[in-house]
This record gives sequence, C-alpha cells and structure tokens, in this order.
Amino acid sequence: MNLRAIGCNVESAAVELREKLAFDAAKTQKALAELNARFAAEAVVLGTCNRVELYVSRAETVAPLHVPLMAEFLAELHGLSDSAIAPHLYEHADAAAARHLFRVAAGLDSVVIGESQISAQVKEAFETAQQQTATGPLLNALFPAALRVSKRVRSETGVAQGHVSVASAAVDFVRQVFSTLTDKTVLVIGAGEMGRLTLNHLVELTPAAVLVTNRSPEKAADGARECGGRAVLWDQLDDALVQADIVLSTTGAPEPIVSRKRFDANVRRRRAGRTLLVFDMAVPRDFDPAIHDGDAVSVFNVDDLARVADARMAERRRHLPAAEGIVESEVAKFVTEWNKRANGPVIGQLTAEVDRVRDAVIAPLLEKLNGRLTDADKAYIEGAFRLFQSRLLHGPIAALHEASREGHSGGLREALMKLFGLKG
Repeated sequence: MNLRAIGCNVESAAVELREKLAFDAAKTQKALAELNARFAAEAVVLGTCNRVELYVSRAETVAPLHVPLMAEFLAELHGLSDSAIAPHLYEHADAAAARHLFRVAAGLDSVVIGESQISAQVKEAFETAQQQTATGPLLNALFPAALRVSKRVRSETGVAQGHVSVASAAVDFVRQVFSTLTDKTVLVIGAGEMGRLTLNHLVELTPAAVLVTNRSPEKAADGARECGGRAVLWDQLDDALVQADIVLSTTGAPEPIVSRKRFDANVRRRRAGRTLLVFDMAVPRDFDPAIHDGDAVSVFNVDDLARVADARMAERRRHLPAAEGIVESEVAKFVTEWNKRANGPVIGQLTAEVDRVRDAVIAPLLEKLNGRLTDADKAYIEGAFRLFQSRLLHGPIAALHEASREGHSGGLREALMKLFGLKG
C-alpha cells in the first residue's frame, strides 16, 4: 500500500502544541500542494480541535514518508522546530493506517467516544483534498470506506447513544456554578460547529439573553436568528464580555483574540467580581489561559471539557467491542479488495507470460511427434504442461495473496515483475 497516517492528538500532544500545528485554509492548501509536488504523494490533511493528521500514500516502489521527514515538513510549514514536534507524532502504516482512519471517523479514537462531529470533519478534509486534486486511487478508495464504516458503527452499535460530548460537559460545568440560567447572559463568539452544539444545550436551560458576535456582521446576525439571540458588532466585544456570564468561543483565529492585557484593561474591573465562565473551544485558543484566576473568572479549553465528558462514558464503552469488531472486518475487507485491485494486473500478466512460454515449448514438441501421437496422447501432454504451470505459479500467487492480507504486497509484486520480466 505504502500508506501512512502521521499526526498527533490530545493524548500525544498538549493543546499548546496542537494549536501551533493547526491548519487554516491557506496552510491546508499549501501543505497539500507541497506533499503532492515535493514528495509525489497523495494527501489529505485532517485537523480538528483534538488532532492534526496527515494521510499520505506514495507509489510502492519509493520509500514511505516516515515521522522524521514529516516532522521536518510540519516544522517548516508552521515555523517551528522539528525536534519539538517529532516526539509527539505517531505513525500508522498500511493496514494499521486504514484501521486508524476508520476508528477516527467512527469516533472510537476521540476523547468523547462516539463523537458525532468527527465524521463530518473527515468528510470535509477529504473533499478539500479532492478539490485540490491532492488525492489519488488509494485515498479516493480509503476515505469513502472510512465514512461507510462510521455509518455502520453508529447504526449497528450504541457508541453514539446518549448526550455525552464536549458540549454536554460544558453544560455540566454551568450547572455546577449557576443554579439557574434564567438571569444569565450567554455570549457566543464565532460560528464554530462546537460552539453551536454547546449553545443548543445551553439554550435548553433558558438563559435570560444570548449575544452573538462575529467578524462578519452577517454571520453574527444569522447566528443570532438561529438561537433567538441578539447580534453584537465585533468592535463591541469588550462590552459584551462585561455583560456576559458564560462565553462560548470558537473563532478559528490564528492567535488569541482576547489577551490577558486586553481583558484586565477593558473587562475585568468593569465586571466588579461577577462570576464568568469561558468555554474556549477554539484550537488555536481564543482566550489567553492566564485570564483564568480560579476565582471570579474560569477559562476552560477543549481538553478540560473532554476530561469531564470522559467520566460519563461508561455506557458507550460497553459497545466498544462490537464497534471495534466492525472496524476490523472492514479493514480486512478494504485491504483485500485494494490488493486484489493491485494484484490483478500482475497475476494476469504472470499467467499470460507463462501461457506464452508453455505454448512456445509445446508447439514444436507436438509438431516433432506428429503422427506418432493419438489425440488422447496430445491432450495428456498438454494437460501435464498445464498442471506443471499451475503448480509452478501456485507458490508465488499464494504468497502474493498472503502478503496482501497483511497489507504489504508491494515488494513481492515488484519482485515477481522483475523475475518474470513483466511490464509495470
């Protein structure tokens, strides 16, 4: 296959590093173009609040793309040191890479098991790569298969049942701090999917007011209409922070939009010690974590919320064996089908070449013995040669199929082509 999944997630890298490795649209476009041009690789870039991953596939005749090289690539792209990145990267190869993607798409590799948003994010990452013509035969088969696996896992198991998510964890925090929201104001900054999901949970608690702000006034107005809130102009953010009791922020900005200096100068004193909960769901983070004072102002990021949600996952974990079983069966199916596609032309050429050699040997033999053989004799000789051919090819073809099941048949295919003089 020569397939690799290389990246980091919430388990291997803290949010401080993940936010530095985050991909915006421009960096995604650049990364895909570079992976195609510089490394002759099919590529998909998957970035979420909990992970940054590269899925890359190259021709089986060239060296795989391993962690050290991809750490250098990411360091160059993001202006970081590769030594700071490499220790936090994991690498999955061939069938293991397919298994990893299938688990990711199904929400089995998420801190919140069965997370529903991840499947849509995988789909969006694939479509982005396709639009840039960065994918090829392998990834064009792999990602649709991952999305099918996700649907199977969600429909056939209970890993996605119940309201357990980062969004619902945020609501748990709110309930611990405020006895009611009927006199509280919620401020939504940005239009991120996670923020909208969390807002949906909070609206069920009937807050007194919902404010929505965005750099785009039109998007702020649209968001306000959806939740029955009021749009706030972007340059009035400080005033909105003074009014708010709960903040949901998911802007996708490359750096914090609210620094400690800005908050202390324009917001903190005006709040007069009122409690403020900030749920910073952006990666990179929107709020300087130093704003958190452990007293009046509490700032939580996605990792904090994920840990709370994780404590509520017992019921979903019960369904993990069934979900993992689906993944394993689908990985085996994908690897087998992919290698059949790759092996078919080689086996066809190999059989045709041995047919040609067999005929070239039998024809003069039968001509030389012409008149001394009955039709039965000729049929026996031809059958004997065919049996010899079948037994001769059985070993190489069986070995090729076995290597295919293990996901590393490329080297053997190349060897057979060289040994029998087949064309690529």
